[in-house]
Amino acid sequence: MTGKRNSKLKWAVHQKRWFGKWHLYLGIIAGAVLCVVGLTGSILVFADEIDQALNKELFRSMESQRRYSIGEIATLVPQKYPGKKVDYVFLPKEGDPNISYVCYNFTTEEQFFINPYTATLTGKRLHHSSFIGFVTELHTNLLMHGPGQYIVGLATLCLLILTVSGLRLWVPQQYRKWKQWRSVLTVNFRSGWKRQNYDWHNVLGIYSAPVVVMLSLTGFALTFGPVFIAFLFILTGRSPQSVQQIFGQKSEWVAGRKALTPASAATVARTQFPNAVIRGIAYPADSTAAYRFDLRSNGVSKEGNRIMLSIDQYTGKILLNSETDFPNIGNSYLTWLVPLHLGTFGGLPTRILAFLGGLVPSLLFVTGFIVWWPRFKKQQGKPGAVPPRPARDEARLQAIRALPAAGYFGIHFKKGLKYGLLLLGSALVAGLLYGLISGILIQPALFAVLYTGIPVMVNAVIALLVLITGGFVLLLLKRPVKGLLKYFSLSLAILLVFLPFVLAITLLSKNLF
Repeated sequence: MTGKRNSKLKWAVHQKRWFGKWHLYLGIIAGAVLCVVGLTGSILVFADEIDQALNKELFRSMESQRRYSIGEIATLVPQKYPGKKVDYVFLPKEGDPNISYVCYNFTTEEQFFINPYTATLTGKRLHHSSFIGFVTELHTNLLMHGPGQYIVGLATLCLLILTVSGLRLWVPQQYRKWKQWRSVLTVNFRSGWKRQNYDWHNVLGIYSAPVVVMLSLTGFALTFGPVFIAFLFILTGRSPQSVQQIFGQKSEWVAGRKALTPASAATVARTQFPNAVIRGIAYPADSTAAYRFDLRSNGVSKEGNRIMLSIDQYTGKILLNSETDFPNIGNSYLTWLVPLHLGTFGGLPTRILAFLGGLVPSLLFVTGFIVWWPRFKKQQGKPGAVPPRPARDEARLQAIRALPAAGYFGIHFKKGLKYGLLLLGSALVAGLLYGLISGILIQPALFAVLYTGIPVMVNAVIALLVLITGGFVLLLLKRPVKGLLKYFSLSLAILLVFLPFVLAITLLSKNLF
């Protein structure tokens, strides 16, 4: 027993609580991945500008005559280049008369650039061979298709937990004294470099927290989009299977019937939304598929509202209209998720915030490592490990463990309510501060609450399943189940804090998003 005790790590004072351990371990495990994801994310905030600056000959065309509309280009390209398979035509930038149209072949990942005045091919490339294509792949899946995206998604979840646990560690114990707050809000430049490094770690963490919370939350939602979309439908009383029904509608194929040209289908789209701009057209994949249009209309976000429209390739019938077929809360995912992740919802000011936010994980990883490594080296081989908690706390914990199941559940349920309120407040404040510089406050704040509430709901479902299945197994093995009971009580309490707000946002979503 003595050898085992001596082999334990000596915990620093700030690591003696559970959130301190989470902060340390997740920082070590996910830190390197978060550095890569954060730095590439900062580049992608200005991806369009960088890509167009590096490839002017592809994106820029000289004005010579009337500019073709996107519908006309989508009609002309297959006629002029029948040997090239094109799946999607996209307008990369609005308001620039000399910007080229971009055509995509999703199978080969080829991009074709089309002169908007002559409809001629001006260049082509493989998307992943470009600088921005490489950075995008690195950011979204670490150049590992399949498992890579889930590694990135879980890393963003780790970043969210790191930020919240860091805030909890940062709050001074004597929080009513201004002197204590001043010491944790500033860097003491008169102290040694180690103390300054520690101060920089704290200061960078606290001041960047609102942006980092929003970037990590939206990144997690992008990776696990199907789960978030399913819960958005569930919140409105619709089954997740209805998503497949909406997207699964087919064109009414009849032998010998001639399909509409993209220009004709675009006329239908413009009739449906006369004030919207068509940004992209996807060709039907086969004889029963439909045209898909991506449109943008004016909205609260500087990026506008995104609209998806599917049109029968033969009859021109509207098969999907996201404005009417999606639940109102679905617009939060369609319109706000990517702009919040890239900072484009508020224009240049919030893009700069998102750019800086992407740099923060690397800075915190380096400063945090400098704080941790000397402590780790110092304790190697030294006997007499420090207990993980002070004796008084340990006695109190033993007393809680000795309570009957109902009392044990109640103690942790109350803690869960407190944690839930802190998490709810953190999400709300993060959204407000992220949008403050642009004057767009309400939508980011409510988005943060809603999209934090969805993982809370998922976690509560998992906790219930773990309690039922794991508890049954442990009872058969005559092992204690209080650990599972603790997890469930905390999860249930946090869910009950979030649920009223999530439901209220869902009911009022039509006027909010």
